[in-house]
Amino acid sequence: MWHTYYAPSTVGEALDLLRRHGDACRLIAGGSDLILELERGVRHQEILVDISRVAGLDQIVHTTADGAGMLTLGANVTHNQVVATAGAVALAFPLARACWLVGAPQIRNRGTVAGNLITASPANDTITPLWAMDATVTLASAARGERTLPFDQFFLGVRRTALLADEMLVHINVPALKPSERGTFLKLGLRQAQAISLINVAVVLDFGIDGVVSRARIALGAVAPTIVRANQAESYLAGKALTEDVIDQASALAADAARPISDIRASADYRRDMVRVYTARALRELRDGTERVGWPEKPVLLWGSRRDGVAGQAANTEATARVAPVSSTPPHGDGISFTLNGRPVTLQGAHGKTLLRALREDAGLTGTKEGCAEGECGACTVWLDGMAVMSCLVPAERAAGCDIVTVEGLSIPLVGETLAVAQSSATESLHPLQQAFVDAGAVQCGYCTPGILMSAANLMQEVPHPTQTQVKEALTGNLCRCTGYYKILEAVEAAASVEKAVQ
Repeated sequence: MWHTYYAPSTVGEALDLLRRHGDACRLIAGGSDLILELERGVRHQEILVDISRVAGLDQIVHTTADGAGMLTLGANVTHNQVVATAGAVALAFPLARACWLVGAPQIRNRGTVAGNLITASPANDTITPLWAMDATVTLASAARGERTLPFDQFFLGVRRTALLADEMLVHINVPALKPSERGTFLKLGLRQAQAISLINVAVVLDFGIDGVVSRARIALGAVAPTIVRANQAESYLAGKALTEDVIDQASALAADAARPISDIRASADYRRDMVRVYTARALRELRDGTERVGWPEKPVLLWGSRRDGVAGQAANTEATARVAPVSSTPPHGDGISFTLNGRPVTLQGAHGKTLLRALREDAGLTGTKEGCAEGECGACTVWLDGMAVMSCLVPAERAAGCDIVTVEGLSIPLVGETLAVAQSSATESLHPLQQAFVDAGAVQCGYCTPGILMSAANLMQEVPHPTQTQVKEALTGNLCRCTGYYKILEAVEAAASVEKAVQ
């Protein structure tokens, strides 16, 4: 799908590659959109520049100047990092809530907030709250240095931004909510997780004395060619208390700002009416102070036993950290080296593939299944440096220097055996979770089971004694078409009980 792969370790190196190669190359961090486009043939890209190991771009920094707070998100900050960062939840709750509703844990572990902005989809979930919070983006170029743009100058149309061929987005600058401000984000989709927004709404209100709104900001998603601000509704709310009549009128004005289309997901009329309904809900939440009700005390992240949420940043090996092209047809001996189920491996011929294909075709581990090949079903879930990810959306080269665990690694000793011997002995012992699936009869065709096992086993590392709600959240990225989920939930809960008894 690509012929040359670079892994720069600094912003300067990444910018130099953009300067030299221009439109021939494309930056990639999470890759949840780009890899899908390449797989489908929608996009053809000669060169990938993977910035996921660039130092410093994985940080969320809170600064204060002249009494105003600012959150700065580096280009590699993932959705789950936002969710897991207490400061981001406290000071940018609309963004945190939007990040929590993006995809499933595996997607949130790879997908970056900056990547979502660059795709510029009108149905994007994170652009909406950031626009309502008056965020800006900082772009960098080797030739022209840095420039900072507000959103109304950055977004130019459907999937169009002001980003030039030699530029990269390095930071997102988010004004922190003031003590007098509250904000929220609501989303309507066809299901709870892994759903594209039919509409979404972000509202930020600055309250004066006696609950009167001094300033309102309302952004709407999936209802126009770009995310839009409901300017008339914002102006109307200024100076008013949130009575029911005021809420009704403001919500109607917000609906008037929508310019939706009809498509396979919903009609234009339905979307416009839902803008009214969801704007009213958001305003009531903020009036009543209930916007954070239901926010999980310990969100399920599928980070396993790790707590930093930055997979692979420490693995700056010569193979991955230096700026050097990796050809899709490398010379003899030039393969991708990493740890696979506890053993060092070097895969030849895996360049230009997804990690899913490399594991199946080059490592010979077919337990990891290809279901949808677009990050929707979870059958290909593996662990990348301890974190659950969809391997169909990860470039194989990203595994260089990393620790990869597949379903085969759950049931076998991870040291002292060759890979071939380990695979042949895999049936001699089962992970408690695998045994629980057998005992509960939680398998029919079994095709989805490896991915479910990898998600659930990761949860058990992260939360040794999960609640049923946490189990359900962990499995939102895993679909099963032939069993129903009650036996699967029963099996996970039984395995957790066994682990608790052993402890």
